[in-house]
Amino acid sequence: MPKLTVIVPCYNVQEFAEDTLRSLANNADAGTEFLLVDDCSTDATPEILDGWTHRLPGATVLRHEVNKGIAQSRNSGIDAARGDYITFLDGDDWYGPGHLAALVRAIEELGCDFVRTDHVRSTGTERVVRRAPAPVRETVLHPRDVIAPPQSETMVDYPFVWAGVYRRELFADGALRFDTGLRTAEDRLWTWRLHLKARSFAASGLLGVFYRRGVATSLTQIRDARQLDFIPAHDALLADLAADPEGERFLPKAVRTYCALLAFHLAAIRRYHAPVARRLKKMVTTAMQGMPQDVLEETLAGMDHARADMLRRHRSARKAA
Repeated sequence: MPKLTVIVPCYNVQEFAEDTLRSLANNADAGTEFLLVDDCSTDATPEILDGWTHRLPGATVLRHEVNKGIAQSRNSGIDAARGDYITFLDGDDWYGPGHLAALVRAIEELGCDFVRTDHVRSTGTERVVRRAPAPVRETVLHPRDVIAPPQSETMVDYPFVWAGVYRRELFADGALRFDTGLRTAEDRLWTWRLHLKARSFAASGLLGVFYRRGVATSLTQIRDARQLDFIPAHDALLADLAADPEGERFLPKAVRTYCALLAFHLAAIRRYHAPVARRLKKMVTTAMQGMPQDVLEETLAGMDHARADMLRRHRSARKAA
């Protein structure tokens, strides 16, 4: 049985797939399996993946007959994984040599449920290090203890699921699957659920995963209604917290993050087509009226005036109508 499973969702990544697969080969050993999930690509991606199965030890191609999105692609990999540990890599990103071996050493030495790492953001020829916002490094902590405080960047604000490694037991019995109803923001909701479910974690300064920014086909670049899925994602989070015995402890952080994202999208509303912009406004009003109102009031009082006033205007829009 393999020690580590690497799940790589791929959809129309022919321009980058060779680099990604070469980096996997530079990390391959007898204890690693690679699950390459072709999400019904319409370019040369399937042929590239097939061509590498003989050059990449431990590689298996999983195919979707129809395009199902990155959430289901990751889920398909999770369901097929055999490793003691699971990690993820997007089909247009890459690893530095030796990264996967270091990742396994880190989680085994620390003995925790999951380990999160730093990463390198690559935009053209520019490289920027992004650090996981943990209070300490190489120290085992309880994942719930790094969710707050509301006004600070914390580990739930670091939704890069591929910057880490996870014990497969966390996924047992269908747990910790990505929400297939979300076309974007599925990683944010999953990160919160990870921190609410797991019992131990640590952050590591490992710096071997490279995240390619500015790719035209990336979901971060789209400007249609899929970008609005952060709203149902955070509604689902609030529902999770309502059912959690400690939910009230984390509501201030969840509501503040939700409000910050609402304000961000409202401020950038001109980038959307008119029908999507109108839909955003209606969804913002509904979202704010569905939040715990006492927590929302406290959140708005702690935000800067410009964003707080903008959100208050949208919050009261339906009442005025």
